[in-house]
Amino acid sequence: MSFPDRKETEVRRMLEGPHPALPPDLAGRAAERGRRMLHRHQVVRTIGWLLLLAAVVAFGVWAAIVEPWAAPPPTDTTPPLEGW
Repeated sequence: MSFPDRKETEVRRMLEGPHPALPPDLAGRAAERGRRMLHRHQVVRTIGWLLLLAAVVAFGVWAAIVEPWAAPPPTDTTPPLEGW
């Protein structure tokens, strides 16, 4: 069996003692802060989705104009033959 260490004893003594008084509007302030944080996260998420959508549309427009899957047009000139 181990003896309780000094830190554990100190924490137990602090928890048993008188608790400090809390401000009466603490719950309201915490709820308001939570609402602001939630709203901020929703705005950031919406902006992220809109940026992703804009990137997909821009890539689609670029691909439709450039057509990178098509073969390049044939050239009329041939490279010089060396070493024959």
